[in-house]
Amino acid sequence: MLTFYTNPMSRGRIARWMLEEIGQPYETVVLGYGPPMKAPDYLAVNPMGKVPALVHDGKVVTEVAAICAYLAMTFPEAGLMAEDKAAFFRWLFFGAGPLEQAVVNTSFGWVPEGPQAAGRTGYGSLEEVVRALTGHLEKHDYIADGRFTAADVYVGSQVGWGLQFRTIPTNPVLEAYWARLKDRPGLKAANAKDNALIPEATT
Repeated sequence: MLTFYTNPMSRGRIARWMLEEIGQPYETVVLGYGPPMKAPDYLAVNPMGKVPALVHDGKVVTEVAAICAYLAMTFPEAGLMAEDKAAFFRWLFFGAGPLEQAVVNTSFGWVPEGPQAAGRTGYGSLEEVVRALTGHLEKHDYIADGRFTAADVYVGSQVGWGLQFRTIPTNPVLEAYWARLKDRPGLKAANAKDNALIPEATT
């Protein structure tokens, strides 16, 4: 049994996409922001009091990149784990670390001043992060194995949101990468389910 705790206006949308890609049945529990996520019953699942969280046969997985990797490894029949695990894990956690942190910090208007501050961030600058990812995608249509894997669910979501909300600098390589992902049936199904839940999550 898979139980998915989420809010349709959260990073849970990425985990939902992954769940739709593996094709396994799952139960959805929608939590509102504020008291519902801080209630004792949910804090027993995720002490951080945030979504998403996944419970599988009594085991809890939090953090979206971890959820994507866990599902890919637990349900190998879905074919979403790469043979090239070095590229898979490298870029999956690049997306969860340098890419997301650079985007979030920049969106808040925080830009490190000088080489020493940039070095302490762990990513340098948003431009450096985008340049590194673009360099990989110039040579590869997908993150690993030359095909769609769970790493593309996570990195692709970051790229898609970044292009949509203009939080990352656009370029033809990133646009072409997102174009290869955006019409996947799993993503469309996930978006339809989450969009339908928005009224419930905001009442």
